Amino acid sequence: MLLKITFALFSAAILSCGSTENQNQNAEANTPAEIKVEKMNGEKMMAAGFLPGTVVYSDLEGDCPYTVQLKGDKMEFYYVDPMNLEEPYQKDQQKVWIKFNGLKRMNRCNKANPVFIEEIQKRAE
Repeated sequence: MLLKITFALFSAAILSCGSTENQNQNAEANTPAEIKVEKMNGEKMMAAGFLPGTVVYSDLEGDCPYTVQLKGDKMEFYYVDPMNLEEPYQKDQQKVWIKFNGLKRMNRCNKANPVFIEEIQKRAE
């Protein structure tokens, strides 16, 4: 009797795993190709060391003119101050992929630490 119950529970567990996998495959099949490509590119970019960010413009006194907003682990987001942000990327709310190194110098503004951009690319979204 105990063997039958164990077998039945084991079978149910195996079958439920298979059905979840099929549901995930069906959900992916219904996803538009553009979204799949963007997600795949995002995964590749992050694997290559890029972080997704958003360029933010500010004209407030004492604030950095352009910062990049990044998602944080412990907080919702944080800002970096790109010292070498090129003009094509100086657009408020521009979505970017960015690789950077921190700089050992004084901050130009309170909310962001200075960084040197190693690589930057526009991001679709």
